[in-house]
Amino acid sequence: MAQRTRLNQDITAPQVRLIGAAGEQVGVVSIAEALEQASQANQDLVEIAPNASPPVVKILDWGKYRYEQTKQDQKNKRNQRNQEVKQVRLSLKIGQHDLEVKSRKARQFLVNGNKVKVSLRFRGREVTHPDLGKAVIYRFVETIEDVSVVEQEPQLSGREMTMLLGIKKESPSNAKDENAQGNGQADQAERQRQDAAA
Repeated sequence: MAQRTRLNQDITAPQVRLIGAAGEQVGVVSIAEALEQASQANQDLVEIAPNASPPVVKILDWGKYRYEQTKQDQKNKRNQRNQEVKQVRLSLKIGQHDLEVKSRKARQFLVNGNKVKVSLRFRGREVTHPDLGKAVIYRFVETIEDVSVVEQEPQLSGREMTMLLGIKKESPSNAKDENAQGNGQADQAERQRQDAAA
């Protein structure tokens, strides 16, 4: 539970380290003197570091300080968005079109800030050829290498081979543009196929 910030008469320490309204170090003074300086400045005396010896207090506008703290907390929460691990499942005999669809989905997950776990399940005797599984996974990774970075190399566990991908840090905005462009090209190619079939 968050500790409530003490201000003005709620501060109980007999001596405090005072920081003035302009941010200057005043030094160690009695609580009465600190309260007097705060009232002369027509502002509040706020306990900034209660665990210090003596506690650190600052003369400031409490309403403005609280507003700025709330804004900072909200900004921190936005930046601390929970990162999920999304999964993309492949098979040893995956077709080219299916691979493209899965890579578009993985690209979307990465651009949205999530990690992607690529898993390939071996069926029957396929497990005796893990090198073929690695080849499929690396072929998949090549399709999204502009937005992804390998965080965990392919590992075989039982009948499943997994690999973990993360977003490249350098240019997520470029990745969004390329993703939109890639989807537009895929839609155009699909329309051309439908026109040819008709």
